[in-house]
Amino acid sequence: MTTDVTQATTHAANAALSPELERLARQRAKARLGWFGHASLYLTVITGLALIGWWQGRMWPVGPALGWGLGLAIHGARVFLADMGAGLGERLVQRERQRLMGASH
Repeated sequence: MTTDVTQATTHAANAALSPELERLARQRAKARLGWFGHASLYLTVITGLALIGWWQGRMWPVGPALGWGLGLAIHGARVFLADMGAGLGERLVQRERQRLMGASH
């Protein structure tokens, strides 16, 4: 029964969205899911490297962890902070239009 309710709710929500908003919602969800996959892989591999480094008695896995961690942080910023700048370009264009319209009168 829960899946019937979930499917009905999802269908109603999808029907309310324009095709462009539906595409954007799917694109953003896919990007977030991609980041979670990236983070899971990072944790798995770096844990393995850390165990190997510990077994060898050396700290060499720190370099890969920092380098890949930086890449993961940049990926996360693009995925999760991109929404903050959404529409910024359009707002700037609108502001310039208003400024130009005021200057011509």
